[in-house]
Amino acid sequence: MYDDTIAAISTATGEAGIGIVRLSGQDSLPILRRIFRGAGTRGDFQSHRVYYGHALDPDSHAVLDEVLAICMMAPRSYTREDVVEIHCHGGPVSLQRLLESTLRAGARLALPGEFTLRAFLNGRIDLAQAEAVADVIRARTDRGLSLAMKGLQGGLSRQVRELRGQLMQALAYLEATIDFSEEDIPEEDVRGPLGEALQTVERLLANAGQGIIYRQGMRVALVGRPNVGKSSLLNALLRADRAIVTPVAGTTRDTLEEVANFSGVPVCLVDTAGIVDSPNSVERLGIERSRRALEEADLCLLVVDLSEPLTVEDRQIAALAEGKPTVVVANKADLPARVALEELEGLAAGAPVVSTSIPRDEGLVELEGAVLRSVFSGQVVQSDELLVSNPRHQAILARTRDHLRDALSSLEVGLPADCTASDLREAVDALGEITGETAAAGLLETIFSRFCIGK
Repeated sequence: MYDDTIAAISTATGEAGIGIVRLSGQDSLPILRRIFRGAGTRGDFQSHRVYYGHALDPDSHAVLDEVLAICMMAPRSYTREDVVEIHCHGGPVSLQRLLESTLRAGARLALPGEFTLRAFLNGRIDLAQAEAVADVIRARTDRGLSLAMKGLQGGLSRQVRELRGQLMQALAYLEATIDFSEEDIPEEDVRGPLGEALQTVERLLANAGQGIIYRQGMRVALVGRPNVGKSSLLNALLRADRAIVTPVAGTTRDTLEEVANFSGVPVCLVDTAGIVDSPNSVERLGIERSRRALEEADLCLLVVDLSEPLTVEDRQIAALAEGKPTVVVANKADLPARVALEELEGLAAGAPVVSTSIPRDEGLVELEGAVLRSVFSGQVVQSDELLVSNPRHQAILARTRDHLRDALSSLEVGLPADCTASDLREAVDALGEITGETAAAGLLETIFSRFCIGK
């Protein structure tokens, strides 16, 4: 399947100054010769040179666009195959016509992630690095991008390969004692290396939750009764007028989602309709959506009006958030307070309380900090430390940890060497799934199907 030539648009849809159509495969240059007429070239292209010319219809030879063509000969390319990039004007029509010309000239439309899949299959990158490519594209904060780049540069892969090599040495010794039990094999201490490997895996797992949050972000629901200032708070946290704000209670009748950056963490803020009983069918629908948003959220911002006494509705909404990480937002702190601090602290047991005033721009930095402390449990990893940020990798490391614990337990109780070797073999195979050395075809298909077409 992967000995043909593929083509796809590699830039985002919409209007832009430049758009790129990419080809990869053994027929990339012959196809380029059919659809490109360059100034001063007769079809003899040199690698990593830029050529100016025009893209042509392969049948009618009509000019489609003024373009630049770049050839990257194997193996010095993204896929380690011959790769051609054609840079044209970034309009959707010109890009589509250029792509169609490559297909009519002999290319096949690429599948999602197929360029990166070929880079993996041809040994340019391993599976963890391939997944990091998608993370680089989807990163929504500088911190998320930094983590993705560390993965793309092989930070986790190197750690995993070292671990796997260490375990394979211990496994080789155990299998030798099994296969050649009558031979005089010098004793080796496998307990020490296994214990060190277990410590490394446990350290990676300890911070994986933070890495996943930096990668995927978190959902934070702003809940409260009508007119306590949820939409104003959303706009203030976004530093933009995204939600409609009026003095009329019940202005928000549906959920509204926007992503903010809290110290490198992408936070999806969900503004909700005030949760109260209402005879209005439209309002009831919005309130039901608010309840669902609260259920799906990772954290709740329980917004109350500091200038009014707590109501039955405030306490009912707090009860809905019970069991979920919560921060109580005492809003409208610029007005005379009519709620005691003790009442707010008792509203959601153990939840921090942060006072905010939107007109005075007060309390927003403290609120962001309280959100991050609630999610990270007060433990924020230093920026230079390796973080596992992929749930697949986290699950594999958890399996590896369990196999290593079982192997060490076998050694402790003096079980036969083949029992320890069996657990150790499972740990080695599990680690290979991270880098792709033991990944099944179905797993590869699942991973690369989540990529965009053209990458």
